[in-house]
Amino acid sequence: MEHHLREIAERGFTIVERVIEPDLVDALNEALLRLETALAIRPGANLFEGDHTIRIYNLLAHDRVFERIPVHPAVLPIVEQVLDRGCLVSSLSSISIDPGEDAQPIHADDTLINLPRPHAALVCNSMWALTDFTAENGATRVVPGSHLLAEKPEFGRDYATIPAEMPKGSVLIWNGSLWHGGGANLSGERRVGIAMNYCAGFIRQQENQQLGIPLERVRGFAPRLKELAGFGTYKNLIGHIEKRSPIQAVLGGDDDFVSVWDLVDRPARGQ
Repeated sequence: MEHHLREIAERGFTIVERVIEPDLVDALNEALLRLETALAIRPGANLFEGDHTIRIYNLLAHDRVFERIPVHPAVLPIVEQVLDRGCLVSSLSSISIDPGEDAQPIHADDTLINLPRPHAALVCNSMWALTDFTAENGATRVVPGSHLLAEKPEFGRDYATIPAEMPKGSVLIWNGSLWHGGGANLSGERRVGIAMNYCAGFIRQQENQQLGIPLERVRGFAPRLKELAGFGTYKNLIGHIEKRSPIQAVLGGDDDFVSVWDLVDRPARGQ
């Protein structure tokens, strides 16, 4: 844990090698191929999403196997230290880069957050390698230390980068301010990854989890995943509904929510 947190603080990223269970890797690959066909997914055909890249968004709404990703014990504890335990699932999508794809423009994932840089981490993202990630097949390219810069990258400009190469079953984790982008796929095989992105609990999620996932599916989530999807509250206040958590008010469930106002009032009343 200390090693990975130090690397994220200093370089902006770290790689946790071979931590995804082989059976989970297989199940995720199978689910993605099934969804690609069932949903008739096609490339986004724009400069950012790519002409030869298959992206499937809002994965938690499509198959229960994806529920294992946000709460994975090899990844979530690191993210919770970079952000805090109130962090949220910002987005969960797949990124499969096919042969012939060009390199993605270098960017930072918190570009739209209009705060002076550098700033405390508000976004912490991860890339799950469901195949080997190599320099040839489009491994994510990063600019080490760029999360500490005072400026954002200029969209479309070339920068010196290094490939975040990692074996199948590994996870790349980075500070959302890090400059990075998908690599060009010069190989003859697809590079498959899942982007598991988190944000601080007090900012808006990239994908609207509360409206994008059917409530019946959310009711079957594990308690921690319900919180990560935004059905809890941040520090016992942000996101409440008439002094109840969304778990209580919307899902009809129960949790240990007590409003921050009541928590503050208890010591004053000797409770």
